[in-house]
Amino acid sequence: MLNALPTTLRLVLAAFLWGKGPDATPPSMRFQLRHEHAVAQGSRSVFSNVPPSFLGEYYEISTKNIQTHRPPSAAAFADARLFSMRHAQTPAFAWNSVQVPGPDVTKRENLLQFAKMTSNSYYGEPGHKSWYPLNGWNASLPFGWEPDADGFRGHVFVNDDNSTVVISVKGTSAPWLAGGEGPTKKKDKLNDNLLFSCCCARVGPTWYTVCDCYAGGDKCDQNCVEAALIDDSLFYPIGTNLYNDVAYMYPNANIWLTGHSLGGSLAALLGATFGVPVVAFETPGEKMAATRLHLPSPPSLHHITHVYHTGDPIPMGTCTGVASSCALGGFALESRCHLGQRVLYDTVTKRGWSVDSRQHGIQFIIEKLLNEDWDVEGGVEVPAVDEQTDCVDCFNWQYGDFK
Repeated sequence: MLNALPTTLRLVLAAFLWGKGPDATPPSMRFQLRHEHAVAQGSRSVFSNVPPSFLGEYYEISTKNIQTHRPPSAAAFADARLFSMRHAQTPAFAWNSVQVPGPDVTKRENLLQFAKMTSNSYYGEPGHKSWYPLNGWNASLPFGWEPDADGFRGHVFVNDDNSTVVISVKGTSAPWLAGGEGPTKKKDKLNDNLLFSCCCARVGPTWYTVCDCYAGGDKCDQNCVEAALIDDSLFYPIGTNLYNDVAYMYPNANIWLTGHSLGGSLAALLGATFGVPVVAFETPGEKMAATRLHLPSPPSLHHITHVYHTGDPIPMGTCTGVASSCALGGFALESRCHLGQRVLYDTVTKRGWSVDSRQHGIQFIIEKLLNEDWDVEGGVEVPAVDEQTDCVDCFNWQYGDFK
């Protein structure tokens, strides 16, 4: 495991791996489940191979060339973050422009396959009743998931020739989502309320905040709220360790990321960090978290694609206020701005759907949104890819050195 190596060697390996990428794109790739991953106590990654008897069932995904930008090295990226934290500005460095094969997000079947991978990340075994089988994959054991593991988890898929790997990250465990409640729900909620709230989940006077940054009125201490996101026990640094572990296991592979809700936002943050393709579903806006984490901003983030619909208030940033369903569940999901590009399904206008957080679950997306082409008569598989514009998070808060 890469975690067992010295930090310096980890950085050297990560810097070497950052520049990998093939010149040509195959017409399609087939992926099969190879590993399950979880994080045990102490942020230790736990991998387990899927037994050979469960190999042979595939997810097929068509690809196209994607332009992405990566820093010259992991050390340069880390130095830029540190400089930004200290001086509130990011130093300029030359980004490496790399062309890699990525998923074609204009194809509905591709989005459906990623959504199924993402849904299955909520379950530790292919035999679970809610696991989406492909070609009859109908039995397994929860390999790779320790019974008492309570943090970052998901699955790893690999294509035929080991040239491309997909990391699927589990989202929040909650009663109305895929997977329901589970051992990760406490840490899931902590990460949600730190990453996506305006100020430590200060929704109202009766709320217990998750960090001590509220400064009274509508004021929040900027240095404090940034420092709250860099604790080693939180999911973003665990995710960077996981990515490096997978890159170490598959040193010549391109890595893609996917996830739903919190898992999708984490996938997007990791995609911004490592410059790799991402397909994320129904995520709270993670752009504010990327700023607070001081992630350097490349010339383009179009390798990150968010897929969501207007009837889900969570990615739209409208599940807010003390009377909202999110707040009633203890979640302060107040952000709305996303990194990269999006595929936005206007289900409210075009299909007459109401706005309801119960339409947030990934299984709902698979069964109700991706089960057919968006405009069957017009021959349109998915809505046109666009980019969020004029988006502002937490406009009613003041941030400064209040403490």
